[in-house]
Amino acid sequence: MSTWRPIPPPPFWKRWLPEWMHGPIALIFQLSLVAGVVLSGFAFFYFMLAMRFDMAEVAKLPAGTIFYDRKGVEITAPGGNGRKLVKREDIPQFLVNSLRAREDARFFEHSGVDVRGLMRATIRNIKDRDFTQGASTLSMQLARNCFKMKQKSLHRKFLEIALTLRVEANYSKDEILTHYLNRIYFGAGADGIEQAARTYFGKTTHDLTEGECAMIVGIIRGPHIFSPFRNLNAAIEQRNQTLNRLIAMKLIDEAHRDQIIAEPVKLVREDQRETQTSYALQAVRRELDRVLEDDDIQQGGLKVRTTLDMGWQNRLEIELTHAVEDLENEKTWNHPKEKEHVNGTEPNYVQYAAVTSDVRTGATLALIGGRNYSDSRFDRTRSSRDLGSAFEPFVAAAAAERGKLVLPGKPVQTGRQIGPAEVERLAKRCGIAGPFLQTEDLFRGSVAATPLEMSIGLATLGNKGKRAKPYLIAEIRDAAGEMIYKAQPQITAALSANAATDATSVLRKAGGTRCFTGATGSERDAWTLRLGPSGATAIWIGFDKPAVIAPEPRLRSLLDEFVERLGNN
Repeated sequence: MSTWRPIPPPPFWKRWLPEWMHGPIALIFQLSLVAGVVLSGFAFFYFMLAMRFDMAEVAKLPAGTIFYDRKGVEITAPGGNGRKLVKREDIPQFLVNSLRAREDARFFEHSGVDVRGLMRATIRNIKDRDFTQGASTLSMQLARNCFKMKQKSLHRKFLEIALTLRVEANYSKDEILTHYLNRIYFGAGADGIEQAARTYFGKTTHDLTEGECAMIVGIIRGPHIFSPFRNLNAAIEQRNQTLNRLIAMKLIDEAHRDQIIAEPVKLVREDQRETQTSYALQAVRRELDRVLEDDDIQQGGLKVRTTLDMGWQNRLEIELTHAVEDLENEKTWNHPKEKEHVNGTEPNYVQYAAVTSDVRTGATLALIGGRNYSDSRFDRTRSSRDLGSAFEPFVAAAAAERGKLVLPGKPVQTGRQIGPAEVERLAKRCGIAGPFLQTEDLFRGSVAATPLEMSIGLATLGNKGKRAKPYLIAEIRDAAGEMIYKAQPQITAALSANAATDATSVLRKAGGTRCFTGATGSERDAWTLRLGPSGATAIWIGFDKPAVIAPEPRLRSLLDEFVERLGNN
């Protein structure tokens, strides 16, 4: 006997939809279930990956950048202030508003990921077929910075999102905001908001004005290109854009914006900046800003191997100091002495600058930008000074290049054989920028050059006419030891090998080196050129405000003694 069972009624959606739609709807439902399972597995996978990261790292002070010389010796210098941390109560509310307006308007509303912004960026990236838009919130930027994720890929973005959600779960919004500002790089060697405030404006974060808050926030997107030290107009434009965003968010009105814009920008003078600790490290930091992207610098823990030879650098500084002190101890010396310097005054005491370049590669082996970094941060290796008779090697090189006779000690007669235009052409090829006179006074040295230009020019003569581009950083590794930058020497032909050799004949022999010592006709600038087997050194001695140093014969004698003390290496 069979048992009769009632047929269950069809689902409600089948009763309301035409029969031909029943199959597609059922398929869509099944696919939705599968997609849900896949997405859940996908989310679980990235959640487990994110669990491997220590959230305590977010609150830790990032490791600083360490600099080494070419032999691997760590470079240290007195006076470094390092990264300074601020607390939330130290951060002005106007700075917080500016940061939201420029970087993350919905920071206090979203859970770390701005879904609307992420969708807009995804659509744009699909259209561009590239990762042109990031839609990163402050929380995402903090996660990326803390856990050193910089490669652009979908995998990295998904992991970044998972890590961001963990950061939001472990820290309050105020803590995230504070950690973010303490970590990021603001250019000019300033790590974190407090060091940036002191570097650019000479004050604490708490004391920043509204205009300074807006400008410092504007720097974030391009710490190198928007640094007010590098490009004040660009920094002002970024400040104004930040203020306009504040207007759009109805946090200020136009009258308030105009009042802020009318306030003068008061930057810290160069000689009062506190982020660098020596002329050499100051120059290295400038190059670091050029060769690395800002995101790489922000990661922290960089290990930078420079081209500097600190043994030679220190020896050169010591001997230069002795030479200048000998000058100051002359009975006829009538200028202020460096040791008599009094804070608050700016006496015009004698200064010096020196650069040693590797003859073959152009690597900078030593760089001295002045006599006392604590008193003056001005780097004199980049300042043009009159050359006088120190220009003779390049007059000789131009003549030799044209097959003319080089007459040592007679630069005018040597130069007349080819004319000023040929001398200018050759000097430029050796790295001296000019400007140049178009008269015979050029042969007498009526031209200016920086110590760096003279060092590279001298190295070109010592390298058989091959000119190398100067550089200070050999390689950079990240905190994990991975190579992220390696310099490649750039060599170009400037003149023939024979002409370069003939040009060095105007330099006197001193053991294994060739040297020049002397002063300009006005006796306001003294130069020492020293071409060794591997290094080309150019040294300038004089005053920031031009003044007669000493009678040329006595000055030459003291400089000759200085060269002898340096020896042949």
